[in-house]
Amino acid sequence: MPAALLYDVHGNLPALEAVLADARSAGAGTFVLGGDYALFGPWPAETVARLRELDPASWIRGNGERWTAAPGEAPGDAVVQGAIAACRAALGEATVAELADLPFEHTAPTARYVHGSPVSDVRSFAPQPGADDAELLEGVGERRLVFGHTHLPFCREARGIELVNPGSVGMPFDSDPRAAYALAHEDGRVEHRRVAYDHEAAAAAVAERFDGTWTATVARRIRAARF
Repeated sequence: MPAALLYDVHGNLPALEAVLADARSAGAGTFVLGGDYALFGPWPAETVARLRELDPASWIRGNGERWTAAPGEAPGDAVVQGAIAACRAALGEATVAELADLPFEHTAPTARYVHGSPVSDVRSFAPQPGADDAELLEGVGERRLVFGHTHLPFCREARGIELVNPGSVGMPFDSDPRAAYALAHEDGRVEHRRVAYDHEAAAAAVAERFDGTWTATVARRIRAARF
C-alpha cells in the first residue's frame, strides 16, 4: 500500500479531511506527517486531534511547532506573533510542548523525511536548482529526500538524490487552492495529488474563529493560494 505524505496542514481541517478521503480511496495504508500541523489555521486543536487518529503514522516537527512553543524564536511581525498566540491558546500547554518535542526527521531505508531541509526547518529547496543545494544535502545518503515548508509541490534531482516536496495540505502557495499531498508507492513512484475542497469557507473561518489583524492575511493566503 502507498504511504500518504502530508505536509503543512496548518490547522485547515476541511482540507485535511478531503485529503484523507482521497488517500484512503487510493489505497494509502501509512502516513508520514511532515510538520506545521496547527499554526495559522482556523482549526488548530481539531486538526491535531484528527491527525492523532491516523495509524500507523510517522510524525516530525516543523518550524510551526517550534515557534508555537518558543515565540521568541519566530519572526516578530504581527501576523506570525498573533497567529502563535491564538494557536497556543487553542492547543493548550501540554499539546504545544508535545508537538515541539517531535523528532526533527524520520528516516527509512531509502528515504529521509524533514520539514525544511536536513540542516534547518526554515531553509528549504526551490523547484529549480539552487546554489545552496549541496550545502543543504551534506551528509544525506538516502536516495530520496522528502520535505515541505515552501508549500510548493515538485520533484527534481540534485546530486543523485530525488527531492520531493508534496506541497501543502492546508495552504498551497502555487496559485492552486486545492489541497496538495503525495503518495509514495511501493514500486518507488511518487504521485502528486490535488483535492478540491471549500477553500473559501476555510478562509472565512479564520476570522470567524479568531480575533486579530493577522486573520486577514491568512485568509487571503488560503483564498489566493499565494504567500
